[in-house]
Amino acid sequence: MSGGKGKDMEKTFWYKDAVIYQIWPRSFKDADGDGVGDLMGVYEKLDYLKSLHVDAIWFSPLYPSPNADFGYDVADYMDISAEYGGMAAFKKVLDGAHERGIRVIMDLVVNHTSDEHPWFQASRRGEEPYKDYYIWRKPKKDGTLPNNWDSMFEGKAWQYDEVRKAYYLHIFAIKQPDLNMDNPRVRAEVKKILRFWLDMGVDGFREDVITYISKPKGLPDAPFYMPMARGIFQYNNGPHLHEYLNEFRTVLDDYDCVTIGEAPLITTKRALDFIGGKHPELDMMIPFQCMEGDCFLQDYSHHPFCLVKLKTIWQHWQKALRGKGWNLLYIENHDHPRVISRYGSERYRTESGKMLAACYMLQQGTPFIYQGQEIGMTNLRLPRLDMYVDVMLKNNCRIASKILPQSLVLKLAQNSCRDSARTPMQWTGGPWAGFSETRPWFYVNENYHSVNVEAEEADPDSLLNFYRELIAFRKSEPVILRGSYTELLPQSPNFYVYCREYESRKILVIASLVAKETYFTCPEGFNLADGELIFKNHDLNVCVNNAFTARPYELRVYLFE
Repeated sequence: MSGGKGKDMEKTFWYKDAVIYQIWPRSFKDADGDGVGDLMGVYEKLDYLKSLHVDAIWFSPLYPSPNADFGYDVADYMDISAEYGGMAAFKKVLDGAHERGIRVIMDLVVNHTSDEHPWFQASRRGEEPYKDYYIWRKPKKDGTLPNNWDSMFEGKAWQYDEVRKAYYLHIFAIKQPDLNMDNPRVRAEVKKILRFWLDMGVDGFREDVITYISKPKGLPDAPFYMPMARGIFQYNNGPHLHEYLNEFRTVLDDYDCVTIGEAPLITTKRALDFIGGKHPELDMMIPFQCMEGDCFLQDYSHHPFCLVKLKTIWQHWQKALRGKGWNLLYIENHDHPRVISRYGSERYRTESGKMLAACYMLQQGTPFIYQGQEIGMTNLRLPRLDMYVDVMLKNNCRIASKILPQSLVLKLAQNSCRDSARTPMQWTGGPWAGFSETRPWFYVNENYHSVNVEAEEADPDSLLNFYRELIAFRKSEPVILRGSYTELLPQSPNFYVYCREYESRKILVIASLVAKETYFTCPEGFNLADGELIFKNHDLNVCVNNAFTARPYELRVYLFE
């Protein structure tokens, strides 16, 4: 099984009926006993992934990397890291996945490389043809930096290089210099990378911060300050972005593959510029807004969870893309803290996990599941800041420490950092959670004794088995794949209620997002007694006169025919 190739090949849009599972390889499963997850560990778990009924795996970067940003600093685009088992292990996983009907999606990271990439080393020496592969500038006449942009990960966005005697741009870490996509040779390299993996049989790409690749002419100063992201409105959605994506599309159109764009600050209107129309540049966009139910723009600017805000975002994406583009559905990935610790409840871990799964997976679109989400893994709360490893967290803590006491900075890290999503996968209640035979590269969440795959496999009412049932249901039910979306009770601060309708069938989703019993009255147009209750997460309180007292984080899903 592979994506297929050929000028006459017809694109199948297979991704629209798919459920996609994201693997952060460093923390999925260690097979060789060095404490780091690897591809043979993935190979051992392919049957587990098949049992989840997922259709594709998205791998976070597997390329050789010095790991300044855990693989998002690529040192070689056409190889697999020896730490993960090298190319032979990747091909074994690729073939094994395809044999099981599971497609494979790679992470494409072409806004920047590692400073250890041979292109950058040649560029800093001024060697042709690599001299202009990156964005180099001399200081201003007064000796100051080329512009006032900030790096999202480490201070200012410019780093002086003693060899080149110039500054290079790095929107992210110092060891992640930005490529100069205005150079046609660089774009030719990207197309070569695409062909290399697609010809091998890879089925698509998730394209990292793809809307940053076209920088504005002259690299002007940002007119106002934005913490950790000054300049983002200058380099996001740059002047040649669509031109370059369409150029890459000339390669992608030769294959039956999927392309997924990561685009910070994306809106529905902007998303349709990429995924709408007769010949879209990308197939789906990651809607960061759905993770703003308890924050402003990014996870560290925390505020109390607001259900009305979250529902408004979900409804907006469902309505705006209906018939014009295709939604990507997610509530967890490697860049966010665990969702049960954010939108749900660790006290009601299983109940809120089931409720949240149904809330997003029964919408229209392609659901993504992040490793550990299906067993309800939760945030890691370490007692000291120096125990965390994420480069972005270190930058945020450095800035926060200027205005907040260390106790509050630590609390911010515990609640909001990316490290919580990157702890080793909890397979068993045994040593190191069954992830490895030795001490893992990072801390295992202390709740692994009770929260693990082995325990959930043995419990027919577990969150894991609920995910299996939910995925199987959505694959078999046309109303989920094709039905309309109508939100009910949009101003309720306690309940998320929506209806999906297709031909003569309706699905009604009722979800409580509060940790207390709450009285619920069904909206007009539905008689719960006439529906078939197909999913629930509690023993039910009796329904009287189309109303009931919902238990904490209660879920009910009804089918009407």
